[in-house]
Amino acid sequence: MDPPRVMSTQHPDNATLPFFVEGDVVEGEDEIQEAYYVYSHLGCDEQMWDFEGKEGDDYAVQKLLSRHPEFFEDAVLGEDVRLTLRGPNPDVQPTEAKVLLEILESVPRSYDAAAAFAEECGVDEFAPIHEVIVPMVTSAEQLLLIRRYYEEFVVGKSDETVADGRTVADWVGEFNPSTVGVIPLLEDRAHMLDIDGIVGEYVRRAGVEEQRVFLARSDPALNYGSVSADLLNLVALSRLDALEERESIDVYPMLGAGSAPFRGGLSPDDAANVADAYPSVDTFTAQSAFKYDRPVDEVREGVEALKEASRGDAVAVDEERAVETVGRVADAYGEQINVVAPTVNRVADLVPGRRARRLHVGLFGYSREVGENALPRAITYTAALYSVGLPPTLLGVRGMTGDDADFVDDVFPRFYDNLAEAAGYYNPRAPDFVGLDAEEVEEALELVDVETDEAHRNATDDVMDALERGDSDTARNAVREAATERGFLG
Repeated sequence: MDPPRVMSTQHPDNATLPFFVEGDVVEGEDEIQEAYYVYSHLGCDEQMWDFEGKEGDDYAVQKLLSRHPEFFEDAVLGEDVRLTLRGPNPDVQPTEAKVLLEILESVPRSYDAAAAFAEECGVDEFAPIHEVIVPMVTSAEQLLLIRRYYEEFVVGKSDETVADGRTVADWVGEFNPSTVGVIPLLEDRAHMLDIDGIVGEYVRRAGVEEQRVFLARSDPALNYGSVSADLLNLVALSRLDALEERESIDVYPMLGAGSAPFRGGLSPDDAANVADAYPSVDTFTAQSAFKYDRPVDEVREGVEALKEASRGDAVAVDEERAVETVGRVADAYGEQINVVAPTVNRVADLVPGRRARRLHVGLFGYSREVGENALPRAITYTAALYSVGLPPTLLGVRGMTGDDADFVDDVFPRFYDNLAEAAGYYNPRAPDFVGLDAEEVEEALELVDVETDEAHRNATDDVMDALERGDSDTARNAVREAATERGFLG
């Protein structure tokens, strides 16, 4: 079965709330409606169902099938369209560790609901959920633990005797599916550069013949700078190509990019260009800004562009050269983050929430990479800097040498498209406002042609003016105005 091409996600990066939301955030029943909407109206063939950092509804399958039976009679859930769970990583998020076990226990129950639906509708029985995404992966063992737990403690308990000679299966029925796929999400430099080692060990020990692998785009940018994230992903994708050939398996890369240039620049109007830049990626994410901050016809066209883009080999890249460039950019970026962190945290409080989320306690990497700065998650961080006219794509660029700039232009020219778009939202007042030397920021502007968005600049002027006089309400309104103008929150 071919992997899905477009995964709708629940990332809260949208400036505009979708039409089906009555409150101030997307939550609960809204997300059930969202899943049906992206399948039926936008053409997405997968929905991430997120339990990591937020509450998820573990009755999603039952609700989707019961509320939209006619649609799911034709579009089989788990085959034609997918619902893929993301849970916490117990090794990194111990306070939420048991949520993962609850998610795994829900998989057979969802199967039972789908089986009842299939019998009622006269269609073949199907497994609606058969994969789980685990974030912040650092070892093959983390993946094996999930797979083995499901097989041995969820499905495996079916043969255990409860009482009077009756097994668990006799009592509550069989447990299906018999196994679950585990998708690693790799987010930090060290483990992205060891992706073939981690995934290779897992596929050998698990005995799988095909494997989806999720590459983060936002968190590497948050930790090491935007161009570093691009180069790390190129290296990782190249290593996955080599792994596929070496192990004689099918590897299906996934890329988690958002609409903001800093988070990958994957918006509906640039979808085809992003697919061209990452030819070996099978599944791209349509995050909330992609879905809700553009007219619906443009969104459908963007989804279709991703589906129509052909898959090829990974971009050939000199890995040693790429890693050297990443090091220089990350060092420069880290120095600048030390300066801008107080402003980021001050403005972050003004950024509107778009999803009901819990506090994220996962990997930021700053204690290792860029000092001791406690920063918000990538979307809020990005929104905060855009709100004062300092797109974070500009940060870290001063660390590149001239040869680095030429190297990036050769292997990933898409970076300069992202940089040009970001530069249009730059406000010359921003460096002084956050405490940076303007020259070290504006070096990045010299690499591209800049077309300033005057409406956005005016909104960022309003944010800075209001903050200087302590007017939080006006600043908060201006933050929203700027986000609407650029077509994404963060």
